[in-house]
Amino acid sequence: MGIARYFYTIRYLKPIQVFSRVWFVLHKPSVRLVSITALRKKTGIWVSPVVRETSMLSPTRFRFLNEEHDLSSVSDWNNSVWEKLWLYHLHYFDDLNAADAVVRADWHRDLMARWITENPVGRGNGWEPYPISRRVVNWIKWGLAGNVLPKAAVENLAVQARFLYKRLEWHLLGNHLLANAKALIYAGLFYEGDEADHWLKKGASIFLRQLKEQVLDDGGHFERSPMYHAQVLEDILDVLNAVNAFSNCAFSDREDVLRQCESVSGNMLEWLRTMCHPDGQIVLFNDAALGDAADLAALEEYAAHLHVVESKPQPTCGPGGAVRFTHLSDTGYVRVDGDDMTAFLDVASIGPDYLPGHAHADTLSFELSLGRQRVIVDSGISRYGEGPERLRQRGTAAHNTVAIDGQDSSEVWGGFRVARRAYPFDLKMDADEGIVSCAHDGYRRLAGSPVHRREWRFGAHGLCVHDRIEGSFRCAVGRFHFHPELEVISSSDSCKAGKIILPGGRQMTWHIESGRGGLIEKTWHPEFGVSLPNKCLEVYFGGPETRIEFSW
Repeated sequence: MGIARYFYTIRYLKPIQVFSRVWFVLHKPSVRLVSITALRKKTGIWVSPVVRETSMLSPTRFRFLNEEHDLSSVSDWNNSVWEKLWLYHLHYFDDLNAADAVVRADWHRDLMARWITENPVGRGNGWEPYPISRRVVNWIKWGLAGNVLPKAAVENLAVQARFLYKRLEWHLLGNHLLANAKALIYAGLFYEGDEADHWLKKGASIFLRQLKEQVLDDGGHFERSPMYHAQVLEDILDVLNAVNAFSNCAFSDREDVLRQCESVSGNMLEWLRTMCHPDGQIVLFNDAALGDAADLAALEEYAAHLHVVESKPQPTCGPGGAVRFTHLSDTGYVRVDGDDMTAFLDVASIGPDYLPGHAHADTLSFELSLGRQRVIVDSGISRYGEGPERLRQRGTAAHNTVAIDGQDSSEVWGGFRVARRAYPFDLKMDADEGIVSCAHDGYRRLAGSPVHRREWRFGAHGLCVHDRIEGSFRCAVGRFHFHPELEVISSSDSCKAGKIILPGGRQMTWHIESGRGGLIEKTWHPEFGVSLPNKCLEVYFGGPETRIEFSW
């Protein structure tokens, strides 16, 4: 089984990923430590970027991912006890551009000096390409905001850019490579000279190619994570901002970069708006957590200040019926709007075949809000890296869909791996009847070659979810996870019926027409580092199908 898992994971990779991974492990670049002090003059307008939440609580204490630690020794930059993602954030220096950063300017200068002294070139988390990319941009943004970068920071920034230039993440691609390219653009604009021009040329070339590949025609990012979509959108707006600020820098791809950033960011902003609940926050499909990327309101404000022209709203169908559908056909999501009801249906592939690292086994899952209150919720994600809890949160049982024979619909494993994966098919939408139906083939690898089919039937005041399994199987269960703020009450021991009481007293009821039910305790993870107890309704298959009716 282990060999098969590796085979089905590796077979989807691009050749450049395989070659680059070997090169990344074996090749350790050396860089010249000669400093660059000639800085390019900023002649255009620099717009204040997205403002982060404060994460530097004292000169040595930091809060990331809802967890606090003290940076009390040199070794803490790479403390093996702390989560890898927490350490990445420590090296990002996001606090330089956070709320009230001006009052912590002296702390920031001291922290830069400490980082330079305690992180020798090429050693530790801080010299991995992604943290370099984020830090280079943050230090330059801090300088463009009116702060004076210390001489040592100006010199060290050039070394970081030089190192990154030789350490691009071709083995990962996706949002990582785009962030690498963004950092090279920032460094190339910030410095003057032939070397900086090379950084700028390479960064712009990669950035343009990756925009065409990563941003789909419906405006969505191809990794199918609303959180990473928001992060990539901010990256694009940041590049637009920087190129405008250095209006005197006439590099060859300048006009293409400006044109593509303006066009793509308008489409991405509309996609993000479509994939937000009425509470203004993102759907938690795949690796998605609240609070890590900029929210919709902040990105709308940033785009407006950059004079980005937003695209037309996504086309809808069924305005005359009880509900309206918005189909994001390239990313594969469907938004359903009714009278004070909003739902999001995952009828998408898990992401690019060669880049499923942020995918979950959540095919045919969905989320639902009544008014501004989330009711049926995907479980979200609270951890990165490897470990049983992240694996559980990526698994099918953590989502509002059907698990067959105790297996995941896509074979998620490790921290960011997927072997055999589900592909949706037979998507049908009937706006007049309020019906969306779809199937996926993720379980065909099992004995009996089962296929899961799901139909959502929306009415003016309710939703019927009909699940059917074609082919043989031993056991199957569908799950519906409820928001922690809701009171969930079963009307009987069999949980065939019950009610959900929302804050304020509004109620939703359920009735299982086919199948039997059970209420269990689960957890919801809206943010990194957060696990909140919630209720989950399980619907067990006694035959080939189940049907549950929700009414409100």
